[in-house]
Amino acid sequence: MKDKKILVISSEVVPYLPQTEKSVNSFTVSKKINDYGGMTRIFMPKYGIINERRHQLHEVIRLSGMNMIINDLYMPLIIKVASIPKERMQVYFIDNEDYFKRKDLLLDKDDKLLKDNDERMIFFTKGVIETVKKLNWMPDIIHLHGWFTSLFPLYFKTLFSDDPVFDNSKIVSSIYSKSFEGSLSKKTIEKIQFDGIEEDISHISSPDFNSLTDLMIKYSDSVIISSDKIDKSTLNSIKLHSKDSLSFKDSSNDEKLIEFLLKNID
Repeated sequence: MKDKKILVISSEVVPYLPQTEKSVNSFTVSKKINDYGGMTRIFMPKYGIINERRHQLHEVIRLSGMNMIINDLYMPLIIKVASIPKERMQVYFIDNEDYFKRKDLLLDKDDKLLKDNDERMIFFTKGVIETVKKLNWMPDIIHLHGWFTSLFPLYFKTLFSDDPVFDNSKIVSSIYSKSFEGSLSKKTIEKIQFDGIEEDISHISSPDFNSLTDLMIKYSDSVIISSDKIDKSTLNSIKLHSKDSLSFKDSSNDEKLIEFLLKNID
């Protein structure tokens, strides 16, 4: 793993958000990569709940200022950065006042999906890609965590497949247990197609947890099962799309995890 570059993308990472299976795993896997000599950069949304002063976030002016076009609207991208204390890990925060200033993460106080989660996902996906391009940081592996990153493989393998920054990058997706009921906006496909994506994504016409996870698996290079309770439909998707996968048990073994990640590097 020495000197290999791993781009970690997650909706939750400790210590910036409360401890959940996903937020803890996003941190611990990144730390393991660093401990084995790899180089990580972590990207996550900058939710309003994150205390900027306590965590010493600061805006990176040279990276901010781009506009992401989301469903025909120009949405300004703000990039902030911090370092995890006592670790050699930089965390980049994707920010936008309309999408991420609120205190809620992905669900409201009644555990209902936020109505603009589809646009927030698109903004986050495009924001990460454009920022990494601007950094000219060429990752060997892009490690995704959770359903909020499920559009990333689709965008990466279609709109950005020929970009030299990502020439040799492979996508490894960590899959977690079902975390919401219901579905995103029925107009999600329209908003994705607005960006020029022509792939057949009709199976997410009702973008619920299972269909988004299936989309993520389909366009990933391999999959890590990161929860002990995974829907049968998710396991079926891994088989259907013939993806190499690491079991939940093996994912907690440091050597097997690192070995699996290295298998994805040419």
